Amino acid sequence: MRSVKAIFIKQAKDTLKNRMVLMQFIIFPVIAFIMTEVVAKPADDITDSIFVTMFAAMFAGMTPLMMINAAIAEDREHKSLRFLVMAGVKPYEYLLGLGGFVLVICSLVSVVFGLIGGFGGVEFIKFVLVLILGSAASVVLGASIGMVSKNQQAATATGTPIFMILAFSPMLSNFNDTIKNMTFILYTQQVNMLVNDFGISITQPLLIIMANIAVLFVVFVLIYKKKGLRA
Repeated sequence: MRSVKAIFIKQAKDTLKNRMVLMQFIIFPVIAFIMTEVVAKPADDITDSIFVTMFAAMFAGMTPLMMINAAIAEDREHKSLRFLVMAGVKPYEYLLGLGGFVLVICSLVSVVFGLIGGFGGVEFIKFVLVLILGSAASVVLGASIGMVSKNQQAATATGTPIFMILAFSPMLSNFNDTIKNMTFILYTQQVNMLVNDFGISITQPLLIIMANIAVLFVVFVLIYKKKGLRA
């Protein structure tokens, strides 16, 4: 676990030095808070938590993916990944180190979203855990995109259309049944459903999210073994 700890600490230091990256974790809850206080609460015809759930689902599908995508692409660009692979760092160790730090921050942001939304008790716990699961799926997907990108510019070009689809399709599905049916297998769609309706059965959505994570993890491992030494 030394490798995991070292990568975790390295990523923490790199993130704290980068204000642009930190802003990605701040902007969504800030917008959700403003929209909740200015628009949702004064209005009688919409729920107070509507903007919280909307931006929380978008956050889970976008921010962790963008962050780890850029981090891995940077490691490939600077040849750091090649040395890690040569040193015997396993795919799961690398992913745990980088992804672990991202998930820690995502967990804190998820708690903030829950507080802004005014959730309490079981609903609060469920809300936070669902966002963490969604963020975990985004971490694994972002890691795979980063692995196939030669540099940060390529990572951004490849990742942008993907996270746009993942982040915005759940929101659009609220107004269009066709989009909802097309995106049903996406983990972001299941996250959106769960945080917007605590009364639905969680079994199927959780299974779909976990299946997404499992498939994406296998893809990452395969890419890591193939691309790692070519960094």
